[in-house]
Amino acid sequence: MRILHTMLRVVDLDRSLRFYTEVLGMKVLRRKDYPDGKFTLAFVGYGDESEGAVIELTHNWETKRYELGDAFGHIAVAVADATKACEDVAAKGGKVTRPAGPMKHGSTVIAFVEDPDGYKIEFIQRA
Repeated sequence: MRILHTMLRVVDLDRSLRFYTEVLGMKVLRRKDYPDGKFTLAFVGYGDESEGAVIELTHNWETKRYELGDAFGHIAVAVADATKACEDVAAKGGKVTRPAGPMKHGSTVIAFVEDPDGYKIEFIQRA
């Protein structure tokens, strides 16, 4: 067994795809409209789905707003340099919600950014 994907519901699919591709550097792996169900699925990631987990962006055409709730935490992405990753996100118009620095009660360098729908993405610095 392995994790295939994490699904996030998004209000504006094009805006979300720009964030995940242009700001975070992922690729659109596949996309399909389901007219009978009035939704679109788009899968994004850093590599092929056969080799690693990806993110499924679900756009329900008639939904204008979602409540994120407080159970979902974040998606984690390994980065070589968390400070540089935050600078790159900010330069591309993305929102950095926690600048790079050591995590509380530890030494791992982390940072947080937010996608257009408010989902948190954690950068974990790995050498």
